[in-house]
Amino acid sequence: MSTLTIRNLEPAIKDKLRLSAATHGRSMEEEVRTILRSVLSQPALPATGFGSRIHARFAAIGGVALDVPARDSAARAASFDTEGQA
Repeated sequence: MSTLTIRNLEPAIKDKLRLSAATHGRSMEEEVRTILRSVLSQPALPATGFGSRIHARFAAIGGVALDVPARDSAARAASFDTEGQA
């Protein structure tokens, strides 16, 4: 078994941990072990892009259908020429 020391834990977090441990009838150490086991035993989330994660988050509410206008001309490069401007 290993020993882990956690320094600089915010007092509010320590208080919540203490209350949670008391609620479950465990020591603070056992509460931390239980929390770590629970979190780390969950399957890892797949690495997806930002857009895919946003889509997945809001898919349950139906999303929004957008009409994408047809492009009637070719895309052109931006001009950063400042000549002739005041």
